[in-house]
Amino acid sequence: MVIGAFPAAKLGALLLKQISKPIANVVKEQAKSSPVFRKYVCMPPAQFYNWCEVKAKMWILNLGKPVNIPVLSEAMAIELGANLLGEGIIFIIAAGILLSEYNRSSRKEAAKEEAKKEEMLQIQNSIRELFIQSEEQGAQIRELMRQLGDLGNVTLSNKANTNKPNFPLVQQHHVLRNLHQIYLEE
Repeated sequence: MVIGAFPAAKLGALLLKQISKPIANVVKEQAKSSPVFRKYVCMPPAQFYNWCEVKAKMWILNLGKPVNIPVLSEAMAIELGANLLGEGIIFIIAAGILLSEYNRSSRKEAAKEEAKKEEMLQIQNSIRELFIQSEEQGAQIRELMRQLGDLGNVTLSNKANTNKPNFPLVQQHHVLRNLHQIYLEE
C-alpha cells in the first residue's frame, strides 16, 4: 500500500483553526478589561444582537410587535459582545482558510487542465507529422512503382529484340524485394 503525500496546506489550515480559538479568548479578555474597547467595540454589537433576537422571537412566536425592547445590562452586554467578537474572529479565520484552500485547489485544477491541453496539442502535432510522413512515403512508393514500370517496359522490349536469357527480370525481382525491405524498415 502506497501512502500519498501528506497535504501540508491542510495541516496548516487545521493549525490556524485551532490557534484561532485561544486568540479569540485573549481578545475577549482584553475587550472585557479595556473601557474603550468595551464601550465602543463590545457593547454596540451586543445591544444590536439583543434587539434582533427579541424582534425575531416575537415574530416567530406571533406575539406581535414589541413596543419596548429592554436593553442588556452592562455586564451582560460586555459578555455577549466579547463572545460575538470571539466568534467573529474564529469565523473570519475559518473563512480565510476556506478561501485560500479554494484558491489553491483552483490553481491546481487549472494547472492540470493546462497540462491536458498541452498533451492534446502534442498528440495533434504528432498525428499531423505522421500524416505528412505517410503522404511523402506514398509519393515515394508511387515514384518507385513508376520507375519499376519503366524498367519493366525496357525489359519487355529487350526480350522481344533478342532470344538471350532475360537477366533484367531477375534484377527487377531483386529490386522489388529490396524496395519491400526498405519500406518495412521505415
